[in-house]
Amino acid sequence: EVHRVRFFGLVPAGVRCLACHPRGARLALARTDGAVEVYNFAANYFQEKVIPGHEARTVESLCWAAGDRLFGAGLGGDITEYDLSRLSAARGVDGGGGPIWSMAANGTGTQLAIGCEDGSVKIFQVVPGGIQFERNLDRRKGRVLCLSWHPSDTHIVAGSIDFFRVIDVASGQTVQRIMVNHHVEKAKRECVVWAIALLSSGTVVSADSFGRVQFWGWEQGTLAESHTVSTSAALSLAVSEKEDSIVVGTSTGATYQLQLLPVKLGGLEKRWVRTKPFQHHSHDVRAVAHSPTALISGGLDAQLVIRPLMEKMQKKGYEAVLRKFTFPHRRLVSCARKARLLLFQFSQHLELWRLGSTEETGKDGEVLPLCRMPEHLVQLKSKGPEHIYCSCVSPCGTWVGYSTASRFQLYRVRCDGDGVSLRKV
Repeated sequence: EVHRVRFFGLVPAGVRCLACHPRGARLALARTDGAVEVYNFAANYFQEKVIPGHEARTVESLCWAAGDRLFGAGLGGDITEYDLSRLSAARGVDGGGGPIWSMAANGTGTQLAIGCEDGSVKIFQVVPGGIQFERNLDRRKGRVLCLSWHPSDTHIVAGSIDFFRVIDVASGQTVQRIMVNHHVEKAKRECVVWAIALLSSGTVVSADSFGRVQFWGWEQGTLAESHTVSTSAALSLAVSEKEDSIVVGTSTGATYQLQLLPVKLGGLEKRWVRTKPFQHHSHDVRAVAHSPTALISGGLDAQLVIRPLMEKMQKKGYEAVLRKFTFPHRRLVSCARKARLLLFQFSQHLELWRLGSTEETGKDGEVLPLCRMPEHLVQLKSKGPEHIYCSCVSPCGTWVGYSTASRFQLYRVRCDGDGVSLRKV
């Protein structure tokens, strides 16, 4: 007999942000429930680490710094460093500017810049064993939603609502402030700059809530090119290492690629051209990344999609396959075979079910009617803000255990005529 189980009501958490390791073959991913995952490109995009979420910890942005150290920041206002060997949050430092909307590491990985709710951009020094506050840069009104360093670490560009500004890191002063809507006649609604990038040529690339990807010469404050990629918002943006390709994620679930191509064959003049649209997601694409050989996107539909760039592939094979990660790679269901029980794991509670049964017999492939329906026996809520990392039910069905990042709980389950009783051990 094969039981078709359709009563596991798992709602997967959407992908909130991505961070590609600048020199290594690893991808860090944060979900809307605060969980952080690390994928290894070299081992066929294997999910090698999962750090469970926490009720008090949201992750709005992730970045790698100082080699293999991973940092996250969120609306709780803390910058958290993750311990990748113990799979836990190692230490947290208060950013000091309210909720943190964005964070970026400089090219050498020695400094972190954070963009805060109060309009400030703060620099933190990455030191052995933690981070230290270094200084505040020029503060202006409006929350800082996105940040990007110049590859030479001399300037930072910070995007807000209706404008972005370029800050000189040495002096800490704003050297250019550009309104993204000044050329629109009487703009009725505000324009949110959701993502921004500062290229080594000095060009600023912005993605905004009007669905535009715009290229600005920041020294003159002029708009060089504007591409409307979507009728709704462009939410995320990532640039390739060689700065000749850009991937953009939108709120319709589509991702677009723009490439820097010569206007004439063999000519020197180049322009940005929208080359490929992809529709792999059903909801907002809040996070994109650009590896040397692939476009990576993560959506609120909880899918991680890795789309290889065929022109970068030397040969067709396993590396050139489109990958979609649509379901959790951890075991969330455990089975007590003798007792015919199933234990389902959610982020903050467990459910114990008894399988239905039938007295009919039939041929292979037939669906048999149930004489007893599946029965929901117990819902067990975990204490505290930490999310459940793993859980198990014993084969006899009388023991249930679960674990969070810091503690382990064991329960004795008794099923008798009156119902089910749970006793903590």
